[in-house]
Amino acid sequence: MVASLLRLDHARVGLVVPRHGRSAVDRNRLKRRLRELARTELLPGAPAVDAVLHARPGAYALSFDELRATTRRIRTLVERAAPPILESAATDAAADGV
Repeated sequence: MVASLLRLDHARVGLVVPRHGRSAVDRNRLKRRLRELARTELLPGAPAVDAVLHARPGAYALSFDELRATTRRIRTLVERAAPPILESAATDAAADGV
């Protein structure tokens, strides 16, 4: 996962789901699951950051509940990392007169 500061007031999530030798059906199923988890687990109340989730080969074998648990761990990491980033950006913007 990669996260960056946004100048918007809401979070955005991008997905990267490589084929990893899987069929289109498998890939599309994983993308649908990840989109749903991003919508329900990551975005509500998330800090204003861009997040990119890059699926690894092992993600294809995970159940929906296992993906949900992983998504919740990612949410915790984003919430922990975001305040220092947002505070730094606010300080920089104030110094720039923005």
